Amino acid sequence: AHYSTCMLLAGILLKMGAYGLIRINMELLPHAHSIFSPWLMIVGTIQIIYAASTSLGQRNLKKRIAYSSVSHMGFILIGIASITDTGLNGAILQIISHGFIGAALFFLAGTSYDRIRLVYLDEMGGVAIPMPKIFTMFSSFSMASLALPGMSGFVAEVIVFLGIITSQKYLLMPKIAITFVMAIGIILTPIYLLSMSRQMFYGYKLFNTANSYVFDSGPRELFVSIS
Repeated sequence: AHYSTCMLLAGILLKMGAYGLIRINMELLPHAHSIFSPWLMIVGTIQIIYAASTSLGQRNLKKRIAYSSVSHMGFILIGIASITDTGLNGAILQIISHGFIGAALFFLAGTSYDRIRLVYLDEMGGVAIPMPKIFTMFSSFSMASLALPGMSGFVAEVIVFLGIITSQKYLLMPKIAITFVMAIGIILTPIYLLSMSRQMFYGYKLFNTANSYVFDSGPRELFVSIS
């Protein structure tokens, strides 16, 4: 899919499922939601680990960002399945936060592709030298995606943590297991995101600049990223 389509998929369509769970399952079918919430919790925990592990092995830049978005959706499912106000607030904040972050990462990936015409990470390198503004914006959104303290992703994931810990529906051992899986997901996230940034922006300039439009972002890219 084109990068603009990926922005819609990551920023809107992925979040529509979570919105449906909140508006339909929790409000119209609360008893059914209470019964099936443990299964929703299991799906969320598997989604975090599976998508993060798969993202780590992707060579394609779009696929790595896409699997990262799927992994972050697991935190939303866990927050919804916790059946607490705290967990639900964390899930909603994660929906809003990662909706903007995921769309921004796809936008900057598309902006980079327009200039260097490369999509595989092992073919890139040294992009930060000719494109320092794109490097700064991409790094900032990557930090927000990996839940750096002080950014919206960190606040959302901490609130989801508090929601599952304070939930009265689950016993102590399931809470420990779910928290452990979430911690593994949080550890894997900076591994594949920082690896992605390193392969893209650091190292040697591996692409052929004679056949590429290598120039930094203009006012349009800056305006879209900041807004």
